[in-house]
Amino acid sequence: MTNKKSDDQDRIVIKKYANRRLYNTATSSYVTLDHLSQMVKENTDFVVYDAKSGEDITRPVLTQIIVEEENKGQNLLPINFLRQLIGFYGDSLQGLVPSYLEQAMSAFGHNQEQMREYMQGSMHGIFPFGQFEEMNKQNIALFEQTMKMFSPFPQENEGGQQEGGNPAKPGAATGAAKPDASLNELKSQLEAMQAQLNSLAGGKSDK
Repeated sequence: MTNKKSDDQDRIVIKKYANRRLYNTATSSYVTLDHLSQMVKENTDFVVYDAKSGEDITRPVLTQIIVEEENKGQNLLPINFLRQLIGFYGDSLQGLVPSYLEQAMSAFGHNQEQMREYMQGSMHGIFPFGQFEEMNKQNIALFEQTMKMFSPFPQENEGGQQEGGNPAKPGAATGAAKPDASLNELKSQLEAMQAQLNSLAGGKSDK
């Protein structure tokens, strides 16, 4: 159980009661998941506690917001991604996934304003669709490669063979690449993508 922390004075405290109602202690008013979603988008830091036990339930509440948004048709999570993510629960590599996802989203968030500027440039008739399409393909390929590197399941073709033509054997190692080499390659690809973004930004500023 995680109880209230001393640094909560820097965050808005939300209390969740047994009737599932959420209470904002800063405004002394009840709020909804939509309100919390808007607070997240406004970068307003908050923490959610169970009003009875004092347990920190911020993670499940944020997860619930994602579920609600997905149910509204705001689909950001591809089915294959969800399947792969579920596959890591209970796996020995489970501890590596949160760090990777956090870093990946951090990198994407760092560049989001830059990407918005490119999109706004479309009104001037100049929008690098081809370059963004290529960047999107690189993002997908990079993610798929990383998930395969971490994947606890062997990749098999229709003939029951692992990729590469070798028959699948029970208990056989699923990855031939060394972890250090794979991580270095991943880092190199991330740096290459960052360089491409910087190049696009430089090209636009010269116009």
